[in-house]
Amino acid sequence: MVDVGGKDVTRREATAEGRVRMSAEAFALVRSNQVAKGDVLAVARLAGIQGAKRTAELIPLCHPLALDRVDVALTLDDALPGVRVVATVATEGRTGVEMEALTAVSIACLTVYDMVKSADRAMTLEAVRLVHKSGGRSGDYSAGSRSD
Repeated sequence: MVDVGGKDVTRREATAEGRVRMSAEAFALVRSNQVAKGDVLAVARLAGIQGAKRTAELIPLCHPLALDRVDVALTLDDALPGVRVVATVATEGRTGVEMEALTAVSIACLTVYDMVKSADRAMTLEAVRLVHKSGGRSGDYSAGSRSD
């Protein structure tokens, strides 16, 4: 791991996004809360939060961080059809939380897949990316917009 002991403690925040594209039939099951495994959006939200908290256990060179905030939002998108996921993570620390935000999105997307796979094994997890980060020596970053 990189030595971050000499870095200043600052407010760090990162937001990531991703999506799960699925068939219209699978989407209808999610929308109507008829998936056999339960409430897809609620379970995936909790999984995303848990993923953010466990990032250092999953990615070998990440520092374990005490997170001040983890917000994971899942929304249904008729245009995909599918689910959009946005995660924001914040802490006061010596290293950023980009990996925690990206892990939260990835785990939430994987959970959607796991819960809905009996209806659609051809689902795709797409466009997982960092959209914003603030704090630290490298300053702020915001991704440009992308068309879907």
